[in-house]
Amino acid sequence: MAWAMLVVAGFFETGFAVLLKLSHGVTRLWPTVGFAVCALISFALLTLALKELEVGTAYAVWTGLGAAGTAAVGMAWLGDAVSTLKLVSIGLILAGVVGLNLAGVNAS
Repeated sequence: MAWAMLVVAGFFETGFAVLLKLSHGVTRLWPTVGFAVCALISFALLTLALKELEVGTAYAVWTGLGAAGTAAVGMAWLGDAVSTLKLVSIGLILAGVVGLNLAGVNAS
C-alpha cells in the first residue's frame, strides 16, 4: 500500500509543478489553488508512505516520478521542446524508479 501511495503522490507532484507554471508566479487564482491542493495531497501521501518505506528510496521515487511526469506534460501540452535525449532521459528516470522498487526494498 505504501508504494501505491507513493506513486499517487508522484502524480500529484506532477500536478503541482504544472499548476505552479500555469499560475504565472501565483498571480492566477485557480491554478494557484490547484497547485496548493496538489502540493498538500502529494506531501500528505509521501508522509504516509514514509511510515513504511526507507526515506532515501521513497524520496527518490517521488521526485523521479514528479520530474518525469512534469517533463512529459510539458512536452505534450505546454509546448516544451521535444528531443530524443529528453525522451531517453525520462525513460532512464522511470527505469531508476522501477529499479528502486525491484531492488528488494520492502515495506517494514
